[in-house]
Amino acid sequence: MKNFDTEEVVKGYYVSTLSSSNDLKTTACCDLDDIPEYVKDISPLIADEIQMKFYGCGSPIPLHLEGCSVVDLGCGTGRDSYIVSKLAGEHGKVLGIDMTNEQIDVARKHINTQMKAFGYENKNVKFVHDYIENAAKYVNPGSADVVISNCVINLTEDKERVLDDIFRMLKNGGELYFSDIYADRRLPDEIRNNELLYAECLGGALYINDFIRLARRAGFNDPRIMTSREIEITNKKVQNLVGNARFYSVKYRLFKIDGLEDACEDYGHVAIYKGGLKYSENKFILDEEHVFEKNKPERVCGNTALMLSESRFRNYFTIIGDFDEHFGAFEDCGGKIQCKEHVDNTDKGCCC
Repeated sequence: MKNFDTEEVVKGYYVSTLSSSNDLKTTACCDLDDIPEYVKDISPLIADEIQMKFYGCGSPIPLHLEGCSVVDLGCGTGRDSYIVSKLAGEHGKVLGIDMTNEQIDVARKHINTQMKAFGYENKNVKFVHDYIENAAKYVNPGSADVVISNCVINLTEDKERVLDDIFRMLKNGGELYFSDIYADRRLPDEIRNNELLYAECLGGALYINDFIRLARRAGFNDPRIMTSREIEITNKKVQNLVGNARFYSVKYRLFKIDGLEDACEDYGHVAIYKGGLKYSENKFILDEEHVFEKNKPERVCGNTALMLSESRFRNYFTIIGDFDEHFGAFEDCGGKIQCKEHVDNTDKGCCC
């Protein structure tokens, strides 16, 4: 139990204490990811005020969102929501939710100008001032194609409820695609109850194995890592407070697909990327362990076959094989630890 009001601490820090990301004490809430080309192309269209007052630990915006219904949890000033708005097109739909009134005000203030910048006659984005724990009130079960979040779930106290709600929001074949902060251990009370560390996205960081457990309990049986990096802590005060604990920014993709198993199993599937995805014409990156070159057959586990055949990417792949015969564990799986070499002593991941 926290000895402070986490919601008020976070609101106060991001509204009153910080004027821009330059005021942060670590790189936890700084966007240091390699920005995809499809995001770079849109960024110049986003208002300066939106970008200056936005905080995040990655670029959790996946490919192929045209026509999709997308929910942005903890949208802040709406930077990612607006980028998704452009990628989803005028027939897509974007809902941004944030608990900080001042940041939602910035997001709403620019709706008309952003729609004009995108060349849209009709608005395809809406912003709601509320806690992400209440997101299910605004999203019908099984209606979202994609849920994104940028370094916000760690700031919530009831992370299990948030993951459960996201799973219910998603269509079968949909995905949670998000960046967040994780720790290499379960954090002691002196870290979890420190207001500065909590606001800096460190105090609320889950031990990465505990996150995997929560995700699987919610129904996301095979979390896949897109990118990971260790958080740089240069502030001496923060260094002393966290001691030997190490923190990582990890971008995950979690599919909601019937039949996904909690381990990679071999059913003899082969996947062939046919090409054709904009910004990914010659190769498709499913996750950090799965890169598919155009026209090159690749052996894959049953989970990967389902991710490619039951998601919005289905039209871009040929999947050969079925689930009639099981050949044991997928041979190339089990040797990869979460976050590669970055996180010590974690469970083996399910990576083919």
